[in-house]
Amino acid sequence: MEALRAGLGAFLGLCLTGYLVLSPGIDLESGLYLVAPLGASAVLLFAVPNSPLAQPWSAVIGNTLAALIGVAISLTVHEPTLRIALAVGLAIAGTFMVRAVHPPAGAVAMTAAMSPDAIEHLGFWFALAPIATGTASLVLIATAYARLTGRRYPFRQFEQQNRHGTSDRVAVERLGLSEAELSDILQRYRQSFNLGVEDLARLIGAAELQAAAHHTGASTAGAIMSTKLITVKAETDLGEVADLFRRHRFTSLPVVDDEQRFLGIIFQMHLITRARDDALRLDRGLMPALRRLIDPERDKPVRAIDIMSVTVPRAIATTPLGALLPLMGDTDVDAVPILEYGKLIGIVTRTDLIAAMARGLARAEV
Repeated sequence: MEALRAGLGAFLGLCLTGYLVLSPGIDLESGLYLVAPLGASAVLLFAVPNSPLAQPWSAVIGNTLAALIGVAISLTVHEPTLRIALAVGLAIAGTFMVRAVHPPAGAVAMTAAMSPDAIEHLGFWFALAPIATGTASLVLIATAYARLTGRRYPFRQFEQQNRHGTSDRVAVERLGLSEAELSDILQRYRQSFNLGVEDLARLIGAAELQAAAHHTGASTAGAIMSTKLITVKAETDLGEVADLFRRHRFTSLPVVDDEQRFLGIIFQMHLITRARDDALRLDRGLMPALRRLIDPERDKPVRAIDIMSVTVPRAIATTPLGALLPLMGDTDVDAVPILEYGKLIGIVTRTDLIAAMARGLARAEV
């Protein structure tokens, strides 16, 4: 799936850039045409968007600076081999110095050095069009495509706010290590151009969660899941759903059909979100909107199927706890349904995970 996502993204990126911004044929008058290095940039932007080498500064500035260097060398050095080698070497040094290393930039400089006739006609305009224009177009398309496919590009920097708008690190990245310490680790192992500080923090956090799972005692979802479940049907009205939440103090309710096939799940937050949307739409307070939402006497009662989520993570009984911890550690997911051939056989909640980890710690202390 990841291979298909990356390939489709590169296809769309180059298609849109070719049809809307540049031209697939060489037009020396305008300079707006596709060049081979843009294909190399597409590999980074769509296949490894988290890489420091694929970020907008590296892509746009790196390619543009390399184009300027390539043009300057092409106009001043006439021996072909020397011209090409010098253009690429200086492009690497230049992009390194401005922290805009982008591997396709070497191909940009080489393209300019290998095309002295075209460069003599275009001059330094080549750096603006097609290089800067084409690269910026790919970056914008990659940004939109990442959002549509559930990825993050440009990648969030260490000091940026989290998804809640606060400066706290997300749970899996609260390592007790500063940005400077993480940067020092990357420098020490010569990985600063392969990984960003944010990447390293996430990897360390994931490793710590995996290690924590080893101390829970139980190793799989099936060992800690709740099996005697209270569920609702798709046609259940929200009044009954709200009553079940109140009576049992649940934070989630699975939705199943008559054969126990899993259809979706309702979290308490779904009720609040729907009531808030209705309050804004109808210009009324939150509580009146919530009462109206769960009123079984309304003309068309809202049912479970109208607000349930069908895209929540799910697992099977043999799923390791190490895979469940990240799902509930830094998301809005309060519970993960456990399925067997599409049928609901259990559910693992945050409470189940905390209890399992507490038992593991208690045994470790003994």
